[in-house]
Amino acid sequence: MCEKGYWIGFDLGGTKMLAAAYDENYSQLSREKKRTKALEGAEVVVERVLDTIRKVKSSCGREETELVGIGMAVPGTIDLETGVVLEAPNLGWENVPLRTILEEEFGCPVVLGNDVDCGVYGEYANGSARGACNVVGIFPGTGVGGGCVIDGMLLQGKRRTAMEIGHIPLYSGGPLDGAFREGTLETVASRLAISAASAQAVFRGAAPNLKKEVGTDLADIRSGILADSIRQGDKTVEKIVQHAVGYIGKAVVTLVHLFSPDRIVLGGGLVEAMPELFVEGTRRHAEKGVLKSFRGTYEIVAAELGDDAAIVGAAAWARKKAEQ
Repeated sequence: MCEKGYWIGFDLGGTKMLAAAYDENYSQLSREKKRTKALEGAEVVVERVLDTIRKVKSSCGREETELVGIGMAVPGTIDLETGVVLEAPNLGWENVPLRTILEEEFGCPVVLGNDVDCGVYGEYANGSARGACNVVGIFPGTGVGGGCVIDGMLLQGKRRTAMEIGHIPLYSGGPLDGAFREGTLETVASRLAISAASAQAVFRGAAPNLKKEVGTDLADIRSGILADSIRQGDKTVEKIVQHAVGYIGKAVVTLVHLFSPDRIVLGGGLVEAMPELFVEGTRRHAEKGVLKSFRGTYEIVAAELGDDAAIVGAAAWARKKAEQ
């Protein structure tokens, strides 16, 4: 077992950074949040990270020596062996030795993880997947992120994270995703795909409420706006979302057959805004597609930690690694 103390979880995010200190029961001791700007550069952002952690430490009510470890959720590609952030496009980072910088500054172990992995692990540790054995998470956003926990351990490769489910090919041809792959889950089930289809519906005159609210500007067609549009009677927008949910259900079928999870967590802004539509729709499509022997072996649930999922998960994963 790991020594008693506290852990800090940190989510670098894209437009904001969020950090919190947690005790051994995952009770939050202190919390700090700061905005970030696109492409500020690594030196500026890293200094802000250090300052944020210092504030979390100073306000958590614990002794300096009680900090056991720091977990970092990073929106990018990480070398898991060296702790180098190879690429984080939203931050404008390339080859930033983040783990070394933090360990030298704070004198404790630092564990880096992909932000979606950390979000899924947070739900496993202290959210809607508490008590589960095998957990799969699907988080539709700008892309479609995924994560998997098997018997308490994140599924990862030796050098890279795994579960890039947004790039699973579903059909030949079709639109390109963010990595220029054709016909992937991301092209049909991400918030960006849903927003783009909804903007076309506005242009055709098929979504009057959405038109009145925001028009066709993709930047304004966010998860909450889509949910409001459906509540106000835009049936075309609802059908677009249901179409995306159907593809998430197909992805669940594959993941059930591969990993036999007992809990499947759906998270992100879309799910938070429309939990019943996503959870019930995904469950219905998945049950149609899985082998008969797998029916009834898993639950599909909505994430419950919201923005805190990644910081809880980062802290919990750092704690798990310290116990090994």
